[in-house]
Amino acid sequence: MLCAVLRRVGQYALVTNNSVAYKNVEWRMEEVFSPQDITKEDEDFARPEATFRFTVQNITQLKDQVLSPPCYVRCLPWKILILIRNTTTPDHQQHKDLGIFLQCNENSESPGWTCYGLGELKLLSHKPDGEHLCRKLHHMYHSKEDDWGFAHFISWQDLVNPDNGYVENDSITVEAHVVAEAPHGVSWDSKKHTGYIGLKNQGATCYMNSLLQTLFFTNVLRKAVYKIPTSGDDSSRSVVFALQRVFYDLQFSDKPVATKKLTKSFGWETLDSFMQHDVQEFLRVLLDKLESHMKHTVVEGTVPKLFEGKMTSFIKCKNVNCSSTCVETFYDIQLSVKGKNNIYESFNDYISTELLDGDNKYDAGEHGLQEAEKGVRFDVFPPILHLHLLRFQYDPQRDASVKFNDRFEFYEEINLDHYLQEKPQSPAHYTLHAVLVHSGDNHGGHYVVFINPMGDGKWCKFDDDVVSRCSKQEAIEYNFGGKEDAPYLSRRATSAYMLIYIQTTELKYVLQDVTDIPSDLCERINAEMQYEMTAEK
Repeated sequence: MLCAVLRRVGQYALVTNNSVAYKNVEWRMEEVFSPQDITKEDEDFARPEATFRFTVQNITQLKDQVLSPPCYVRCLPWKILILIRNTTTPDHQQHKDLGIFLQCNENSESPGWTCYGLGELKLLSHKPDGEHLCRKLHHMYHSKEDDWGFAHFISWQDLVNPDNGYVENDSITVEAHVVAEAPHGVSWDSKKHTGYIGLKNQGATCYMNSLLQTLFFTNVLRKAVYKIPTSGDDSSRSVVFALQRVFYDLQFSDKPVATKKLTKSFGWETLDSFMQHDVQEFLRVLLDKLESHMKHTVVEGTVPKLFEGKMTSFIKCKNVNCSSTCVETFYDIQLSVKGKNNIYESFNDYISTELLDGDNKYDAGEHGLQEAEKGVRFDVFPPILHLHLLRFQYDPQRDASVKFNDRFEFYEEINLDHYLQEKPQSPAHYTLHAVLVHSGDNHGGHYVVFINPMGDGKWCKFDDDVVSRCSKQEAIEYNFGGKEDAPYLSRRATSAYMLIYIQTTELKYVLQDVTDIPSDLCERINAEMQYEMTAEK
């Protein structure tokens, strides 16, 4: 069998709108699969994946090519293209192959559209014990490359070999499984397809859009932010009012929301501002501002109630009865990724003890320098747990900050009881709520976030202004990093850099409906919106 070559049709065949109208060649198509977590009522053209089959009869009479009817994924038409490929070898021998391609959005009127898709093409064997011939592909489809596949999917000799069972009654069946990201450059109604909207990409904001979406979907926090009095604040300088406006627009608008007023009020208007501070610093500054403005209001204490945990740092001498402890609060936990296989190994590393000996002995006062163990123990985990994965660290060999894209597994549910000093009143069982992802290296890249808005395992991908439904696998497994899932990824070095978990017993509280917005805030925002509309005219 010739090696299958992955390529677009290009010069090898001209696809026409009338490609199924060949004499004596018949076909039929059937859709065989949609994701299990999408009900019949939800099935629509915006679905993230689908599987369909295309049967071509009288295959031995096919002279050129044939296109299947469309199957819609992400509101774009996807088709199976089957063609005959005749070639002449260097020694002037004639060779005949069957080519199979996956085509997307043929003859689109939008020249700037793109859609990243993963495909699996399968030539089915009709024999009960036969093996299907399967080939995988991934491609960034666009107007100049709207098809991608294999010009030499299988040699004609192997195709018609009865031992393989690919041809039955002079017909073949090809199955295609398509998984696609939401397209760019075409009409995509995020609100219609998901119920949510995105944030405009206004440049120089790096991780901010992703983080703002996670805070918006922390419903109990959003509810508290709405209740912070801001009537006397200067709208151009107030971080709190700017955040209230972003949250309000995300909740009620039908179009992507701008963030320029927020970045201006924050004082971080340049790329350097965001590059000089990581997401952990940005989050801490923002939460500090919220906590400060909540003092002496009905929502005072909301931030520590949601995000504050406690740990005890200790030093214990090994040979004398001397120890030191210090209780500390934390709003997030930094977990090492390098050399760790999964989230539990990182937690184990976090609480591992360090031996103070040799030149690094502990000064135990009247006991002098002593060998001692140093470490931390967790006392309380907060209802909302922010975990920062140390993907970006200083590499002494390179004398520079580098990104570690090592494979690092995390899970939809985790149990952290083992890491607490005492058994908690409520189990430290957590459900994954958001996965913040970076694609690229330490010099730049792209930021997206996957969020489980209702805590029910139905995930959405927030890619700036584009919001789309996605599978649980795309949200979790495909962001472990490493090379295992690289064929799927549309961008290099894609991996999670921050995880947000919610204590399972607190899900209902944290994700409560947000309906009671103060009337004075609504009036102020609506007045501002009216002014903006008038100014635009």
